[in-house]
Amino acid sequence: MELDGRVVLVTGGTRGVGAGIARAFLRAGARVAVCARRPPDAPVEAAGRTADFHRLDLRETGAVREFFTALAERYGRLDALVNNAGGTPYRLLGEGEVERHARVVELNLTVPLAVSLTARPMLHAARGAVVMIGSVSGTRPSPGTAAYGAAKAGLEQLARSMAVEWAPEVRVNTLVLGMVRTELSHLHYGDEAGVAAVGGTVPLGRLATPDEVGEAAVFLASERAAYVSGASLLVHGGGERPAFLDASTANKEESHGTV
Repeated sequence: MELDGRVVLVTGGTRGVGAGIARAFLRAGARVAVCARRPPDAPVEAAGRTADFHRLDLRETGAVREFFTALAERYGRLDALVNNAGGTPYRLLGEGEVERHARVVELNLTVPLAVSLTARPMLHAARGAVVMIGSVSGTRPSPGTAAYGAAKAGLEQLARSMAVEWAPEVRVNTLVLGMVRTELSHLHYGDEAGVAAVGGTVPLGRLATPDEVGEAAVFLASERAAYVSGASLLVHGGGERPAFLDASTANKEESHGTV
């Protein structure tokens, strides 16, 4: 198997996108550790193998240092780090205190930086890889999740700089995700009809699955991407159809204008 014998850590890897990423690495033969503040409802499993769960609040720097010391003792190596932990509630900028928005930035930007710095010695020794989980929210306006979008934009820039500073021993790349269907999709898009309607706005006609995101993460961490570093891989089903195309009343057969 392509990652047989390798050790991979997926932060926030107990549900949703993180669990899909962990399953993909399990299928690829890696030994997978996942960490989160709360244990999963069920073990993260794939291909007859199970990810090792570690309880950890990534915002506590002392706990993170202790965790990586224990990780080195238990596994002896770390070949890939996937910085997946993150997220945000819907909150307009004017409806939340500064501290609330700052916590969103901390979780989605400062935490991946701190975890990567702590993991660096092990990754350096293994000539390993870091995969940041970014978002299209960092590439376009993100009303209602502005702090999250700003953090994800910063995360992508951080990855590019990190890729230069840590080369050639450690490769660093970003997966820029669009909408993904998870067990919590109904909280964002409503019932099945709502999920289908939202999926219909994507050129490929549906939302991504967590396992599809996982396969992209495996690619970036594998030898197949040995010369890929400082890159951003778009996993968004073709993006978003420009609104003006539907809003325009011009006769498309006769119009020759461009925007």
